[in-house]
Amino acid sequence: MASIGYARVSTAGQSLEVQLEALRGCDKTFKEKASGAKAERPKLVTMLDYAREGDTITVTKLCRLARNTKHLLEIVDYLDNKGVSLVVLNLGIDTKSPTGRLMLTMIGAVASFERQLLLERQAEGIAMAKNQGKYKGRKPISMVKRSQIVEINKSGVSKAEIATKLNISLSTVYRVLKT
Repeated sequence: MASIGYARVSTAGQSLEVQLEALRGCDKTFKEKASGAKAERPKLVTMLDYAREGDTITVTKLCRLARNTKHLLEIVDYLDNKGVSLVVLNLGIDTKSPTGRLMLTMIGAVASFERQLLLERQAEGIAMAKNQGKYKGRKPISMVKRSQIVEINKSGVSKAEIATKLNISLSTVYRVLKT
């Protein structure tokens, strides 16, 4: 019966230290620097595979573990089938108990509902701004910057350095290099 921690931050610039401090009592901790929106989080997959019956997985917050309610429930179901419990520190939830499982499901559903409302309000605001001629979208990246991104990338400079050097977002660098 091992205590397993999972800590994740979304970007390389963020620190895992606060989470690692909260998880210091765990026997083994898996650390990941990857966006929750990405489908691929290899340390999460490894951690889920590593867990054995009777183990407890601990996270500091739900948002560190799952992308949305569906993903959360899939993870919890997978862990249940393996006989592994989940503890969420900031909520005081432990899925060993039926009450803990219920609370986790309800909180996940409320978080998903709030996210959907936010996206709906955002879409309404953009539509209103477009109708008023105030929203024209993002300016397209110039062809000069596109070629600079490609050339700098060929010289072996990291994508983060390219973004800093050209004063553009990292996602723009990835998008340009993908096309």
